Amino acid sequence: MWKMLHTLSVPIIQAPMAGGVSTPKLAAAVSNAGGLGFLAGGYKTAEEMRKEIMTIRTLTDAPFGVNVFVPNEEDVDMEALLRYQQVLEKEAERFSVTLGEAKWDDDDWEAKLSVLYEEKVPVVSFTFGCPSSDIIAKLKDNGSFVIVTVTSKTEAQIAAQAGADALCVQGLEAGGHRATFRNDETADENVSLLVLLQQIREAVDLPLIAAGGIMHGRDIAAVLGAGASAAQLGTAFLRCPESGANPLHKNALIDPQFQATAVTRAFTGRPARGLVNRFLIEYDKLAPAAYPHIHHMTKHLRKAAAQASDPQMMSLWAGQGYRLAKDMPAGELVRLLMDQVKEVTEEK
Repeated sequence: MWKMLHTLSVPIIQAPMAGGVSTPKLAAAVSNAGGLGFLAGGYKTAEEMRKEIMTIRTLTDAPFGVNVFVPNEEDVDMEALLRYQQVLEKEAERFSVTLGEAKWDDDDWEAKLSVLYEEKVPVVSFTFGCPSSDIIAKLKDNGSFVIVTVTSKTEAQIAAQAGADALCVQGLEAGGHRATFRNDETADENVSLLVLLQQIREAVDLPLIAAGGIMHGRDIAAVLGAGASAAQLGTAFLRCPESGANPLHKNALIDPQFQATAVTRAFTGRPARGLVNRFLIEYDKLAPAAYPHIHHMTKHLRKAAAQASDPQMMSLWAGQGYRLAKDMPAGELVRLLMDQVKEVTEEK
């Protein structure tokens, strides 16, 4: 099955970005350019995910992937969560919205698995954990190539033992949510991508997909040289016209008022890397580990901020190399990246 990665004419994977960024048009454009485009199943219902699968099939005959979140019901400090909610009330009042219910849910897990089985999706990837070996075996028997996202050697070994076909290795440079299996302070070893690739390469015998801060052909060449079979890019595609990112988000990537990224729980209750803005600065230290509780709590507030054109209150997910994101069609970007890889290779 791992031949799937070698059938790609271009070793570039467009990262699944939840929240409406990874549209069928974006994923199809990358797949049509020879890479592998991904849909993001997170925060959608199973039927919404199915509709996107049906849509992308009208846009490309090439392989594509779908990513889903693995649910983990962990202990939450409810008193700390309540305190955080009370602190955020003033922001909600400022935007004339009500904070959402701080609740746990499984993101329609079982129903999404059923859709993946029924639709026989070419590539399926998982984030926030590793599904059971039975689930992975069923997907593989169904013809799907299964990828598990990992952030440490231990997670890689768990995924390999469960039967994953490949691992997406996420370095600390990556934008958006950290893909750690557990949501606690000790779960994330915060290892940079190239170091993590070497650690995992020595621990498991599976094809590796490198993710985290990859923005240029030289980055792709570096991870391929370090043993990765492909490079996964997210932030690099954010400004593409096919991307569903809010225009404020796209503009923030080149706006000089945003000078850095940081990892925070402030928006969702899970560590995620985004542009440093007022919300992150004011609330980062106050947010407890409570996912998806805080995601649900803040989603109306974040939506209202977007409607009010206030990027200082939005979750502006971005990797460390965000300034290199280009406003160009996704297919052209894939070709540019591969031209850059070729130039770097020829220089050597």
